[in-house]
Amino acid sequence: MRTAGLSALLAALGVCALLSIAVGAKAIPLGAVVDALLNPDGSYNTSVVWELRLPRTVLGVFVGAALGLAGALMQALTRNPIAEPGILGVNSGAAAAVVTAIFAFGMTGVDAYVWFAFLGAVTAAVLVYALGSRGRSGATPVRLALAGTALAAVLQGFVYGITVLNEYVFDQIRFWQVGSLVGRDLDVFLRIWPFLIAGILLALTLGPALNAIALGEDLAAALGARINRTRALVALAIVLLCGGATAAAGPIWFVGLIVPHLARTFTGPDQRWLLPYAAGIGAVLLTLADTAGRVITSGGELEVGIVTALIGAPVFIHLVRRRRMAQL
Repeated sequence: MRTAGLSALLAALGVCALLSIAVGAKAIPLGAVVDALLNPDGSYNTSVVWELRLPRTVLGVFVGAALGLAGALMQALTRNPIAEPGILGVNSGAAAAVVTAIFAFGMTGVDAYVWFAFLGAVTAAVLVYALGSRGRSGATPVRLALAGTALAAVLQGFVYGITVLNEYVFDQIRFWQVGSLVGRDLDVFLRIWPFLIAGILLALTLGPALNAIALGEDLAAALGARINRTRALVALAIVLLCGGATAAAGPIWFVGLIVPHLARTFTGPDQRWLLPYAAGIGAVLLTLADTAGRVITSGGELEVGIVTALIGAPVFIHLVRRRRMAQL
């Protein structure tokens, strides 16, 4: 049943990807979209499909899968049902680095500061892990969460201070900080795809180790699980996934929070199945949210970060009221 469900999820992802390519603010007949895909001839329709819709669809699939996986890993690592990737300070680190790139170096394009965003995300996660692992007890879930919250607060203060005092920086960062796939071409994806692929592959191999840790650290150690090594690998996967996704699309909230709970309704607590389901559901959710944002309003678009918040908040409230999530 789980295999069949995963196959159905992949089929649904294919349909969502095709829908993302076919639907947009500019109405193009389906036949013309298919013709532009199969026979690119340099026409206006071909330009829209190949240069605008196809790149953001590809990016949406990979960013959604990365955020869904990162959320599942974060909740498994901290054993906190409301944990999400931002708890490691990744989003705040990326935002602080982007603000620095714009303020200090005058960078304005996404392709220009994508590396700054990734470097900021990685640096923040490393600092959180270093702070959380000090002392005899090592990097416990509680210490990591506290370190991440503290660092995120400091970095957000830095971001708000610069954007309030500098109108130019505020104008440049406001759309990126909402979370968006608009204006991202294949060059942006080509810059971050190695990190996303490496993070996805690493995450999918960690299911058995996370299952052992879920039994309790003492029992996991007795069974031969290498707890500190697993924590380090999980943290590395989260950094690769969140760093790449946030650098490309900005901080997108709620995907990493609600996707693991949706996946858990199909798979139960088994991380070997939960992780691939979380990747698939995350990709479907973000692709649908981006497609819906193009057609919800007339004459404009809603950024995908706004749409995921509108969808995610009520879904998460429903999950909280319907299920007991305290036991992970």
